[in-house]
Amino acid sequence: MANSLDLAEIASLVGDSARAAMVNALMDGRALTAGELAFLAHVSPQTASLHLRKLSAANLLSRVQQGRHHYFRIASPLVATMMESIGAVAALEAPPRSRRLSPMDMKLRDARMCYDHLAGRIAVAIADAMVARNFLVLDADGGEVTPAGFGFFNTLGIDLETHRRGRRAFCRPCLDWSERRYHLAGFTGAALARHCEERGWIKRVRDSRAVLVTELGRGGLREMLGIDLAFAAQAA
Repeated sequence: MANSLDLAEIASLVGDSARAAMVNALMDGRALTAGELAFLAHVSPQTASLHLRKLSAANLLSRVQQGRHHYFRIASPLVATMMESIGAVAALEAPPRSRRLSPMDMKLRDARMCYDHLAGRIAVAIADAMVARNFLVLDADGGEVTPAGFGFFNTLGIDLETHRRGRRAFCRPCLDWSERRYHLAGFTGAALARHCEERGWIKRVRDSRAVLVTELGRGGLREMLGIDLAFAAQAA
């Protein structure tokens, strides 16, 4: 278990606004170069390199080399969970209606990537619908796919059974920072997000964690789980 010094070090690393911006930019599961992260964090390349060395040394980010280029990505789903949880705590500081939300803020609240799974209103709606149909059990104590849920995923062409005893968390709740309720994470959440993307149901917004729901996705989610996404921004 981490001691207080370890916790203070991690808190200090992600507490810096530039480093937080870099980690947040990687929360959609992409790998970005140091130059791209410097631009997104509004710092010089030299400053970005220093920040990235610190984040990598603390195992918050990992570096991947492809040819002559070096890319950075979030080191593990645990880091994404930590950042989403920090966001949920930060959202408690002020009531949701206390400030005017920008169009991008609204898109992020509607639907976004949380590392490799969906978050936002769309994800909470999906989780609620699956719980209501007895496909999932999600609460503060953890998550579970029911026998009916395994059957449901099989109809989507997603084989969960072979990954049930893998090293990664199989099915777990993730506290949504904007909705302050649970959405689906773990291997199961990632598999469902991948299914939606491969089917063309969602479309990523460039240089953002936000995703848009396509017309095909609206129909698919309505047919699959009876979800009406009247709130969600739609992709052209």
